[in-house]
Amino acid sequence: MDPLSAAGAWILRTRWLVRAPIAVYRAGLGRLLGSRVLMLEHRGRTSGRTRFVCLEVVERSTPDTMVVVSGFGERSQWYQNLRARPECFVSQGRVRRARATARFLSDGEAATILARYQQRRPADWRMLKAALERATGRSVTHLPMVELVLGPGPR
Repeated sequence: MDPLSAAGAWILRTRWLVRAPIAVYRAGLGRLLGSRVLMLEHRGRTSGRTRFVCLEVVERSTPDTMVVVSGFGERSQWYQNLRARPECFVSQGRVRRARATARFLSDGEAATILARYQQRRPADWRMLKAALERATGRSVTHLPMVELVLGPGPR
């Protein structure tokens, strides 16, 4: 039993720990979390209420696009909410509440980006993969990804 993956899985399953970065962003201190983390503000698909989640940016191909991954697959609430309403806001670093629109990547696009991530950050990938597999009880072979395109969008 790998203690790092066990700790990572515990963190991923512990709601208050996963949600802690949201308080950092809401206090206007998002820049402390660097450029690898963003806060996504989206609407609940049934309630219509504002929801927040912090996610790792796995790729940024242009200044106006960020790719995030759904480690818990398509069942993640934020993922399902974006499916219903792709308009959202992104906060990252010094940027607060930039309008964005979600574009869901094809399996092929996601596989290509995941391969690049694994090549650029092999140690991070090994730890993340092990933690996700422990947390979900499933092998991680495919991870759905969402490209967030910054700019004016319908709202």
